[in-house]
Parts: sequence; C-alpha cells; structure tokens
Amino acid sequence: MAIERPTGTAIPNVARALVYSLGIEGRDLARWLMAHGATVSVSDSRSEAQLAAAGANAPDGVERVITGELLNPTGYDLLAVSQSVLRTDPGVLRARELGVPVISQLGLALRLCRGRLIGISGSSGKSTTTAMVGAMAEAAGIDYVVGGNLGGSLLDRIEAVEPETAVILEISHTQLQYTERSPEIAAVTNVTPNHLDQFSWGDYVDLKRNLLRFQGPGDLAILNADDETSRTLREEVRGRLAEVSLEGPVAGDGAWLADGRIVSRWEGQSEAVLGADELRVRGRHNLENAVMAVAVAAAAGLPPHAIAAGARSFRGLPHRLEVVGRANDATWINDSIATSPERTIAALKATAEPVLLLLGGREKALPLDALRAAAAERCRAVICFGEAGALFGEAMKGAADTVRQVETLDEAVALAAELVRAGDIVLLSPAGTGFDAYPRFEARGEAFAALVAGLDGFEAEVSS
Repeated sequence: MAIERPTGTAIPNVARALVYSLGIEGRDLARWLMAHGATVSVSDSRSEAQLAAAGANAPDGVERVITGELLNPTGYDLLAVSQSVLRTDPGVLRARELGVPVISQLGLALRLCRGRLIGISGSSGKSTTTAMVGAMAEAAGIDYVVGGNLGGSLLDRIEAVEPETAVILEISHTQLQYTERSPEIAAVTNVTPNHLDQFSWGDYVDLKRNLLRFQGPGDLAILNADDETSRTLREEVRGRLAEVSLEGPVAGDGAWLADGRIVSRWEGQSEAVLGADELRVRGRHNLENAVMAVAVAAAAGLPPHAIAAGARSFRGLPHRLEVVGRANDATWINDSIATSPERTIAALKATAEPVLLLLGGREKALPLDALRAAAAERCRAVICFGEAGALFGEAMKGAADTVRQVETLDEAVALAAELVRAGDIVLLSPAGTGFDAYPRFEARGEAFAALVAGLDGFEAEVSS
C-alpha cells in the first residue's frame, strides 16, 4: 500500500501498522489504515478502566490491543500517533532510530488533501475562529469542510474532497509536531505562554512556527499585529503577509477594528464588513476572533455579505462562555475550555456582573500573577477545586472577599449555590486542564452543566 500525497510523495508500503492511542485520532487512523490493507495493532498508555470511562473502544478489525503502555514499534512498518503522544516519547524516538515512518492523523490528512487548505492555530481562539469561518463559508454557499480539532473524524472525509473545496482546519500545537505541509492560508490567532508543563517556551513557539514553515511564495500567512510573539513570526513568512488588529488599520492587507466596525482590505480595497455590536459572542477576545475570521474568509475569496451573515449568525461553541442557565437568581456560565490563566483572564474581562469564579483542575506550571490581578478586579468569590486546588487557593489569597478550597467540581458547584447572590455570574473558567478528574475539557463542562441543571429553580438558557 502506498499513501500518495497530491504532490506525489508517498509513505512506504505498509503491511503492519502500530497506532498509538485509542482516542478519536487513533481510532480514525486505525480505521483508515485497515481500509487500505494494513494489519493494525493499537497501543494506549491508559488502563482498560480509563479507556472504558472515556468510551474509547478499538474499531472492529484491529488485530491486537495493548493497554497500560505504548508498545515498542520494532517489527512494524509504520507508527501512527495521536497528537497526545509527544514527539519526545520513547516509542516515537525508537521508531525514528529504526527508520520506521511516524505519521499523525493531521499529517496524513494534509498529504491526502486535494482541496484548498486553510489552517488556523494559536494559543487561544483557534476553535472559535475556525468555526466562525465555517459559518461564513456556509453563508456563502461554497463547498467546505471543517476539521482538525473540530468536526470529528477527518480521514474518512478528506479523500472525498474536491480541488475547489475549502478545507478549514483548526490545528493545535501538538498536531504541528508531525506535519510536513503548511496550509495555503495559515492564520495564527496569538502565541502566549501555555502548555509549559510539556514544552519549553522556545519549543512551544517553534511548534506554532511549523504552521508557516512549509509555505511557498504563493501562500498567505495571517498574523495578529497586536500580539508580541506573533509579530516575531513575520520573519518566518515565505509568501504573502496579512495582519489583523483591534488597534486600527494594519500596514497592508488584512482586517482591523475602526470606530466599532470590522474593516477588511485586500489588494488595496477597504470595506467595512459589519459592526462589532452585531456579534452574538461576548468579550474582547471574541472580537479578536471575529476580526481574524473576517480576514481569513476574505482571503479565501468569500463575498463580504456572506462574511457578515456568517459572523452575525454565529452563537459560539460549547464550553466557551456558554450560558448554561439561571439558578438562585444568578447566571451560570460554562467556560471549561479555559485550561490556561490567559483564557480565564479573557473570560473575566468578558463579564460585567460580579463573578463567583470556579478555578482548578490540573495546572500547567504557568504564572498566576496576572490571573490573580484579574480576579481581584472582577471576582466577589473564588472557589478552587481539584488536583491544583491548593495551589490556586494559595495564589488567589486576598484576590476576593471569599477564597475557598474544595476537593471536587461537585463540591464547588454546591458551595457556589450557597454563596451566590442575585445578579451574580457563576463562572466555570478553571485555568487548568480537567485531566485530574475528566478525560477532556468537554466532559468537565458537561458535568458542570448537569450539576447546575440539578439546582433548585434552575431555568435553562433558551436560544433565539
């Protein structure tokens, strides 16, 4: 079996493939490889109980499943890895020593994709920006696919993509570990300290740089002119450069905010696309996302009326400042996506009401001084929970009138229900991952929503 890329390069023939991870990407890889004639074994470092709790079952046809460890790749023709497996993992290093090709779901999809590639990455905002560009593509009536970290399995869709299809991908730093092709339009929302429990700052920035590394002279990079680290990526641009800003016009092509309007300029022609007050998503960070989405969509050739219509219709993604409902005369908001202090700060800035902040989970060795300052300005109470509850509790001392520590999210919600006052916002924006208690941030957000729905007098949010 040869896996062809549109440019003609190929992965060597694969008879026996080893897949690391039974997560969404691992299962996607296993199914694709089996469909193309490979005998597949799957190995996952999680226990059988952990996999069962996560609903991670091996696809039919897998020859062998090994749990509790990542199997040595000796004797295999290919190692296929989920993005959760770091490139420094001993199994990955061993495969490279043996000359066994290593590929990821996204790396394979980029090889196979014949469509117009649009890739969006960044420390925050990439999912929302990607989904908003998807809404704009829908409004334009073009053929498009949204994928990457959004939209579920990618490989079962990518081979059906036609050359004119817009393939809009949300791409994480861990996915960029294993890519050797850059999108034709590559956008970086921002680059701020994150995941420093896994990578050095230099390595983390270098992974973001990978989004641009393989572009050619005819390709386009879109950077955030307001973000210090993103500005340093200008020197990496191999093709054309466009930029976005909330501070006023950019030097060349791109999009910006001026007098409350989002303005787009391409080939010297400027046009006001829509007003900032027409957006349904709250917060300055979501305004940044909208400006980037306008730039990406315009670069992809979407008409201004469709760009505006898509932006106006976009209600946001689950677990991102998602209003769960009302209870105890307060609004309860699920922002479980906030796995770093930077995201929690953005959430706090998006609120005007007094906040009871639920903070905790597993921390990432990131600085907390700026978060403490934001909490001191916005929070009436902070409730810390989970594995990092004590660390967050110590960091937040004096930042609010009430700072309390509990063990679990269940206890945090129960305590918030006791402390809340009419007109408050209870905000789950944890600043840490959920891996101490949940398989993913979505599961943590779903648990929060269920707990809130069980409170006396709960009223669900009604969509309009």
